[in-house]
Amino acid sequence: MIGTLQHRCSPWLALTLAALSVTLTAGCSSRKHYPPSGVGDSCYAKALPTVGEGGLAWGSSLSIARQKSLNNCIRYAGRSGGTPNTCQVVLAKCK
Repeated sequence: MIGTLQHRCSPWLALTLAALSVTLTAGCSSRKHYPPSGVGDSCYAKALPTVGEGGLAWGSSLSIARQKSLNNCIRYAGRSGGTPNTCQVVLAKCK
């Protein structure tokens, strides 16, 4: 009895799994894949505190890169026991 039930369900199970696989694959293929932030950006900036670690950041413009580097400097200086309130941009360039 069990062998008969298993034999009847096998084609349906295989068909269901194949349909599910195709559905999931089709759903993922239409998704847009964006590069991580900073990939392809042409401007960069570096900010340093008087004590502690600074921050380097990339951006599509100088102002974005400067703001990101200041934010990173504040974060990293605070974590490293430095002085986050003294962060200043020391370098900003575009390629």
